[in-house]
Order: sequence, then structure tokens, then C-alpha cells
Amino acid sequence: MKNTIVPLLLLTLLSASAQATPPTPEHSLSGNLSLNSDYRFRGISQSWQLPAVQAGFDYAHRGGAYAGVWASNVSGNSYNNGAGLEADVYGGFKFSPGQDLSLDLGALVYLYPGARLNSAPGVASDKQYDNVDLYLGLSYGGFSAKLSVAATDYFGLNGETAGYAYFSSLAPAGGSKGSAYLDLNYSFELGQGITLATHLGHLRVRNYGELSYTDAKISVAKEMLGLNWTAAVVGSNASKDFYQVGNAAGQHAKRVGDTGLVLSVGKTF
Repeated sequence: MKNTIVPLLLLTLLSASAQATPPTPEHSLSGNLSLNSDYRFRGISQSWQLPAVQAGFDYAHRGGAYAGVWASNVSGNSYNNGAGLEADVYGGFKFSPGQDLSLDLGALVYLYPGARLNSAPGVASDKQYDNVDLYLGLSYGGFSAKLSVAATDYFGLNGETAGYAYFSSLAPAGGSKGSAYLDLNYSFELGQGITLATHLGHLRVRNYGELSYTDAKISVAKEMLGLNWTAAVVGSNASKDFYQVGNAAGQHAKRVGDTGLVLSVGKTF
């Protein structure tokens, strides 16, 4: 009797385990939608410290390939020559070379439909803000890191656009292709469904050291009422001489790299 009961018990346990962990589907789709009090990209406000609505869709293959699109409103101010929308397209491949370790290789294209950089004061050229990043990321447990390198001039910055696209005191010094951003993150559970996340990043703008800076963020997140709620403190040491916006006379300037509180509520589906 004992010899019969033991195999039956093992078979029952194995069957229950298989039912508890269904196989990963070959193809999966997901989406996200959020409302944010500000849109911070690498520590810098892209919406001039005003609210932003953001949404995206992602596709993933069981083998590790993935692709997605994401969009957000940005400043839309006339001095940005029509940059009212940012649309990102990305794709890559994730794989796990070891237990709890994953690597991510991919490319991300930033698009700003209709936006043009100035080639002279008040004169729009055919130069665009559009940017292409190639990246390598890794994650281990609650830690992740990513290095992104610009395969194009960094958001259109080069010897022709430098004097006018940013501020006239920025001396043109050639192209900015090869600019790099290092992104470090660590998150952990505090209990009660609350997650604490920390971030440290550094941007190196090739040929334009004045625009290089370090940014940081600390956030807490919790799911309530079927929504994801997040509060984050974001800041940087970006130069106040360059990372500020205002009207043509320099009035009502906003320093878009200063420390601020960003609130967000979103839904994934």
C-alpha cells in the first residue's frame, strides 16, 4: 500500500505545480496609459513642468524578441517649432545567460512629428529633433542598468544648430553623435504592496560638455483601485544657463532640470 501511495502523491503534486504555472504564450500584447503631473526625461522636464498624458503598446515573443510604441505630449511651445508630440518606436531582444540575470539589446527611435530646429533666430530649417539610440541593458534581481548611445546627432545638436537650438552662448563644436546616457536603477518592496525605487543617471553630450549632467530620482509606488499610483522626487545638476525655457525675451523662465515632485496614475492592460 505504501509503495502505491507515494507515487500517487508525487504525481498529484507535479500535476498541481503544472496547473499553477501555465506555459508562457508564444506571442503577448500589453498596453499602458498614464496621467502625469510632469514629463521628465533623463531628469529634464519635456512638458515645461505641465501635465502629460502618455500611452504605449508592447509586443513580446516567447523567444525574447520584442517591439513597441510609446507617445507623450511635450511642450508644444512655438519656440520649439511645433514639437507638441513625442512618439517613440523601439525593438530588441532579451535573453537570460544565467539564473536571475537578463540582458537586453535594442534600438529606440525618438520622433517629433512636424518639429524643426532653428538654423537662424526664428527661422526653421530642415533639421529635426529626431534621435536614434542603441542600448545595452542588464538586470539582476532588483537592480538594472542600461547604457544608451546616440547613433545620430543627439536630438539634432550639431555645429549648425548649436547656436540657436539651445542658447546663443553655446558655441558650435561639431556633431554630437556618440553621446551616451548611463541609467542605474534599484527597487525593492517595502511591504503592504508599496515599492521603493531609486535611479541615478549620467548624460555625456559629445563635444558639448556644458550640456552634460547627472540626474537622480526616488519614487514610491502602490497599486490601488486597479490603478498604479506613483510619487517621485526628480532632480539634476543640469546647468541652469542651458536647461531653462522662456519666451523670446527671456521672461517667465522655467528651469526644467530643477528638483521637483512628479505624481502619476496609470493602468496597464
